[in-house]
Amino acid sequence: WPAWSAVFRFRVTTIFRRATSSKVSRKSRYRARSRKLATAHVNIGSNLGDSRALIRRAVAGISILPHVASVRCSRVVESEPWGFESEHRFLNMGVELSVDCSPEELFKGLMHVQDRICGASHRSASGGYADRLIDVDLIYFDDVIMSTPRLTLPHPRMHLRDFVLRPVEELAPGWHHPQTGLTAAEMLLSI
Repeated sequence: WPAWSAVFRFRVTTIFRRATSSKVSRKSRYRARSRKLATAHVNIGSNLGDSRALIRRAVAGISILPHVASVRCSRVVESEPWGFESEHRFLNMGVELSVDCSPEELFKGLMHVQDRICGASHRSASGGYADRLIDVDLIYFDDVIMSTPRLTLPHPRMHLRDFVLRPVEELAPGWHHPQTGLTAAEMLLSI
């Protein structure tokens, strides 16, 4: 077990270093010049295992997705489980991405990263929320409003979750919800 942990830390550190290397920075600058980038906000949460390491691993995986030009991370937010009872508290982090793809393409990449870390379901046998090693949610994608069987934007429950709104407020204080016109700070006041 300790040997596996050391290998895991090495791989995560290596991926994170590669994702933040000067090669990625040069590629990001090229993308920024050649195409208009969209801004997306992702929330990553975990309440099982080494949550901080799992969140770092998710950020590293997201940062090397082909359409991601830049990544900014919020502070970690600790919260009680939302929508179910558990003795395990969550750690959450907001991640702001500059991307050159569609919301559907980004969502597919995010689900790939999530499934590579843990392919287990995030729902209990009765269909409710459950404890999880990792959960990656696409919260918004610019001012896109959409609803498909797999993806709804903006996230339909973001306005109810302080652990989502606090990172949005930190990373994008000027962002307004495209349906309500409210900022994250204004939505936080109503929780």
